[in-house]
Amino acid sequence: MLAVAFPAWHIKLPFVNPQQVSEEVSQYAAHPHFELPALPYSYEALEPHVDAQTMRIHHDRHHRAYVDNLNKAILPAPEWHHSSLDHLMTNISKVPENIRTAVRNNGGGHWNHSFFWKIMTPQAGGSPSGRLREALMAHWETMERFQEAFAKAALSVFGSGWAWLIADNSGRLSITTTPNQDNPLMDIVAERGKPVLGVDVWEHAYYLKHQNRRADYLKDWWNVINWQQAMANYG
Repeated sequence: MLAVAFPAWHIKLPFVNPQQVSEEVSQYAAHPHFELPALPYSYEALEPHVDAQTMRIHHDRHHRAYVDNLNKAILPAPEWHHSSLDHLMTNISKVPENIRTAVRNNGGGHWNHSFFWKIMTPQAGGSPSGRLREALMAHWETMERFQEAFAKAALSVFGSGWAWLIADNSGRLSITTTPNQDNPLMDIVAERGKPVLGVDVWEHAYYLKHQNRRADYLKDWWNVINWQQAMANYG
């Protein structure tokens, strides 16, 4: 069979509008680009207290989904594209209502997990010192009492959420909880403050190793606390 050659003028290429391309490039450039932070240690570094498989799924799937969904959610609001994550959290009530819930859930998930990875370390040990220790002792008198109070709060979270140690503007510490992916920076939560410690009590944080035993997870979690980071958070 002979191949049939068609004259070049029969080949029609799609018309490309330079203005449209420019607009699409501009829109892409303006797209908020929140990124998944790398773990500051390997997946298995927190073993045996936090297992490697949980860390891999928790970081690579759950946290990544929050980042991806936040970028999608905020796309229709260009006035927020260049906001920092902290600014989003502290001004969540000002985010347009039609995207506020998605930004609250996914932005909160991104902020909370970025904080959470840093508050754990394979070089854990010891206890806080300096101003943080003084503030803890002023409120709870002993580390044991503080840990008991913190664990009690974490166990009281119904369903999914977080427990936090927060500091007010005067440096006074308190323990609070938030549902879902809310955090104490948000201007819509009941008790606000600067987070010093935070623990994730969603089941995806512990179910592979501890099943439904949240109390056992919390006992293990104390073994990986990065007190140096907590002291830096307190200031």
